[in-house]
Amino acid sequence: MALRHKSAQKRHRQSLKRRMINRSRKSTIKTFTKKAVAAATGNAENAAELQRRAESLLDKAAKGSTLHKNTAARKKSRLAKAINRAKAAQA
Repeated sequence: MALRHKSAQKRHRQSLKRRMINRSRKSTIKTFTKKAVAAATGNAENAAELQRRAESLLDKAAKGSTLHKNTAARKKSRLAKAINRAKAAQA
């Protein structure tokens, strides 16, 4: 940790807080993405709802500084692709 300057100490504290918030958001996104894909493969009724929730979380993360907008777009695209592939395999 920064030893000398108060402003450096504050920045360090803030960065640790932001890091924990960002990690939490990313973890939540991963959880909902996995749930959405699992629901689509298991022919669950709430698969579309879980997909919407995961995409919403991705959009919110991209709006802030948690994820880059292109990263969020890529993850949304891959999620939709995986869900569509799972639906096609069932049909």
